[in-house]
Amino acid sequence: MKTHFKAFLFSMALISIIACHANNKRQSHNYFETKTINHNLNKQYIKVALLLDTSNSMDGLIDQAKAQLWEIVNELSYAKCGTNKPNLQIALYEYGNDRLNSDEGYIKQVLAFSDDLDEISKALFSLTTNGGEEYCGQVIQTSLNQLNWGKNPDDLKLIFIAGNEPFTQGKINYKNACTNAKEKDITINTIFCGDYNQGVSSSWKDGAQLTNGNYIAINQNRKTAYIASPYDDEILILNQKLNKTYVIYGSKGKEKIALQAEQDSKAGYLSKSNAVSRTVSKSSHLYKNQTWDLVDAETLNEVVIEELKDDVLPEALKGKSANDIKAYIDTKRKERKQIQKQIQELDTKRKVYISQHKTENTNGLENALTKAIKELAKKKKYTWN
Repeated sequence: MKTHFKAFLFSMALISIIACHANNKRQSHNYFETKTINHNLNKQYIKVALLLDTSNSMDGLIDQAKAQLWEIVNELSYAKCGTNKPNLQIALYEYGNDRLNSDEGYIKQVLAFSDDLDEISKALFSLTTNGGEEYCGQVIQTSLNQLNWGKNPDDLKLIFIAGNEPFTQGKINYKNACTNAKEKDITINTIFCGDYNQGVSSSWKDGAQLTNGNYIAINQNRKTAYIASPYDDEILILNQKLNKTYVIYGSKGKEKIALQAEQDSKAGYLSKSNAVSRTVSKSSHLYKNQTWDLVDAETLNEVVIEELKDDVLPEALKGKSANDIKAYIDTKRKERKQIQKQIQELDTKRKVYISQHKTENTNGLENALTKAIKELAKKKKYTWN
């Protein structure tokens, strides 16, 4: 039913929240459960909801999303609000798939707003296609109703919806859904998989304009272009070293570090360049794992070392004093910072190499999505360096 719409995803991929004025506060924490993100009014966020059509023949779209996620995350990692670097939060919906509940409009929330990049990657890889009806107005309204968009007027709140059927289908009028989004200061950006003028005539452009968003038409048959660089192998070796700096804790520690390894593997399955892009993402401030890694948890004041019980600690730290645990964590933190610095230095050289070998039309969708986000972010005083 559709033809496909590629990586729009990550523009979104973009996926997100950006806390520009983030003063992390120590709070009581259940070490066995994932912590809920607090939306304090003294923080700014960029929140991105990705609404992906997974009806028949949209495999190309899903593949593009998987392939471009990490490049989009890397671009967002350069964003700043004043002197502060933002965080990223992404929500994911699929729609237009016969496997989904017809009573709910063939719509499914795959992931609520999350800053867990491994979980976001996992969610993308879980998507499969099947024939169905695509109700753009309903999936937009569903995301407005279900997600915690917050009430901070300084937040940048974005919806990216992609597909290739008329924007007018379904029982909920897209104009009403877009009006509701605008009232919540949420900008809708539309990505039509097909001819630009066809998207205009089928109301995709109007859907974006109603909230002053961006309309983009893409060639659904375009494949992600990968450019190998002389720095790729060294970056991937550093990724292996980086993984050894994680110190699991809590009931989900083993599960989450296994997920990290799984997403490394899946990125590499797509291409070596994709694995490199993921590694670069892991070297940025956007890759945080405070719910299962003691290094991030202590850095972000999410745990009190003196209060940790042996049953939440890894074997290497059981029975150790608080001072010994802190010393161990500090050593791993220093190792991680050094490795991340090396990765970022190599990536700077890698980007120069790629820019010199990139063709004019390489990854046009990714570039278009990134451009759209930057234009909207400027209105909230975000900058890119």
